[in-house]
Amino acid sequence: MSSREQLVDMGRRGLEILSSGNIPLEKDVFRVPTTNYTDPARWQVEMDRIFKRLPLMLAFSSELRARNSYRAMEVAGVAVLLVRGDDGAIRAFVNMCSHRGAQVVPDGTGEGRRFACPYHAWTYDTSGDLVGVLDADDFGAIDRSCMGLTPLPVCERAGLVWVVLTPGRSIDFDAFLCGYDELLAHHHFDTCRVVGQQTLVGPNWKVAYDGYLDFYHLPILHRNTFGPNMSTKAIYDAWGPHQRVSSDRAFAKIADRPEDEWTDADLTGGVWTIFPHVSIAAFDEGRVYMVSQLFPGKNVGESYTIQNFLHTSPEPGDGEAEFIAERMAFNMHVVQDEDYFTGLRIQRNVETGAKSEFVFGRNEGGGQRFHGWVQRVLDTDDASLPDLFRRASAGRTTP
Repeated sequence: MSSREQLVDMGRRGLEILSSGNIPLEKDVFRVPTTNYTDPARWQVEMDRIFKRLPLMLAFSSELRARNSYRAMEVAGVAVLLVRGDDGAIRAFVNMCSHRGAQVVPDGTGEGRRFACPYHAWTYDTSGDLVGVLDADDFGAIDRSCMGLTPLPVCERAGLVWVVLTPGRSIDFDAFLCGYDELLAHHHFDTCRVVGQQTLVGPNWKVAYDGYLDFYHLPILHRNTFGPNMSTKAIYDAWGPHQRVSSDRAFAKIADRPEDEWTDADLTGGVWTIFPHVSIAAFDEGRVYMVSQLFPGKNVGESYTIQNFLHTSPEPGDGEAEFIAERMAFNMHVVQDEDYFTGLRIQRNVETGAKSEFVFGRNEGGGQRFHGWVQRVLDTDDASLPDLFRRASAGRTTP
């Protein structure tokens, strides 16, 4: 089944659910030990076996559209440099000089054919090769071919860029994505513009991520913002560990139109999550996306989220700056002052040990699936990891 056919099939199913009121439910409630959110030893294993081992979505193709453009950032303690080379290919490196370990490129975005280390001016090109050594005759003999920037595994799909933070790690990106990138392509991120970014501080990364998969809380926690218009009735679809959650009400807009008139914007509503750390939501009739990149902080009780705002229009329009500023301020308020305000208090409470388990209901299938995948990945060794994702892709069914 093609990705378009999958979207249409989900649209048909959404209309059936809207008509019948019968929301698909999980077989039973699901329990998660609260120590999973507080145990420093487990958190370190999550860092090593999830965030240092799996592909993370770190950038957008549109940020690196021009040749010699770059993005530098720190992720889970690793300084990363993403570069679009002269040949048009995306490359990723540890942003660390081979001489004495300084960070070569400051965090941020820009363009450059050469990158000079700020410590001793050793210089690298966009392929990561060492092309300049200060006072080379005085320094002594070195093999420059072995002294380039350290590459990281990287993949560009559907206008998004994934990176594995561990040098030399073998990764099957196709197996990991489970065909989900074909669905993500219908968001057309490759033609979107990044129009704003802002960073929020949150609780343990799983406390924060639980909220992105949960429609049960929307009319309650967000009653003073957008909640009154939202349904608690969630419909979940999964491609391996990656999920889409949509509302029964979201399909009403296509009810009276023939299927061949259903647009990508009609069919890609809801929240799309990329395991283990990304949430995608569309606003304003699909004109603006908020893509949230959730990263662990420096310890088990901390995380931070980069909210990226993308506009689907190829060129800025009149009043766009004010419109985007208002959208960013609203989403900052909703997530920081409602979601993460609550999440930080969940974190404080769970650390008391007053409760030994959290319970995810039959209507909270997204959270059930997410925590199940976290545990599966932690329990799977390196050699077996590709097969874990391949089996999930081959056996994909709509819940």
